[in-house]
Amino acid sequence: MILAYLLLGSNIGNRQENIAHAHQLLNFRCGKIERMSSVYETAAWGKTDQAAFLNQAIELRTKLQEHDLLIALKNIEQRIGREPGEKWGPRLIDIDILFFGNLVLDSDTLNIPHPFLHQRRFTLAPLAELIPSYNHPLLNKTIQELLDQCPDNAVVKKL
Repeated sequence: MILAYLLLGSNIGNRQENIAHAHQLLNFRCGKIERMSSVYETAAWGKTDQAAFLNQAIELRTKLQEHDLLIALKNIEQRIGREPGEKWGPRLIDIDILFFGNLVLDSDTLNIPHPFLHQRRFTLAPLAELIPSYNHPLLNKTIQELLDQCPDNAVVKKL
């Protein structure tokens, strides 16, 4: 069993319902959600002319290998109704793998740790609620240190 840390995001439709639906499917298809951060409302990042997102960090205990987890997450996104769209565009649900145990992976289909997590306040704030002292294996800083030094000044509000 591996502990994986995921980020859920939604900015279309009933955002809270989309995240709750993702919880059910994660528990059914991927493993067991051990802990969850609060839900945060955050300004869109990358493509800012869209509705605010709800974001939540999840600690998931899983038997799946990293690429199998990625496939399962993409299937969950599709099941909830996500369709292909523009990069950083609006979405019913987005589920990203932030960390997968202590794995460091750089492949054509998957990068772990998530390559942008240290640049995104909407990722760091909920993650810091769960694992503030976790040390990023490539940056050698804790999640709390990364949040404190984050260059992103977008508003992130705990609901």
